[in-house]
Amino acid sequence: MKKIKKSENSYRVERPVQTGFSSPATHYSEPRIDLNAVLTSNTSATFYVRVVDNSFEDFNVFENDVLIIDKSLTPKNNQLVVAIFEDTFKIIRIEKKQTTQVNIWGVITYIIKSVL
Repeated sequence: MKKIKKSENSYRVERPVQTGFSSPATHYSEPRIDLNAVLTSNTSATFYVRVVDNSFEDFNVFENDVLIIDKSLTPKNNQLVVAIFEDTFKIIRIEKKQTTQVNIWGVITYIIKSVL
């Protein structure tokens, strides 16, 4: 009769070595927020643009703010869009009775404000 030899490998998970008192927040962990999942609906058509000056302060958009722009959306009345005028990007508000033809680059879905 053959004897069965006990394995020398331990498959138990080692317990962490802790010294001192544990943190009161050790048992509490909040999942990380994925801003791409929360703020975008079409990732392949979404762009992030940092504003370089204060020329759009009429729209409450200031230097270092980040615009989240979705090129797949159709703009609606009163929405902010990025449009191309004379080879430059401009922010405009879509009006119900738009008198001029506008070359819309994308719809601004979020403005992330810089507080620094």
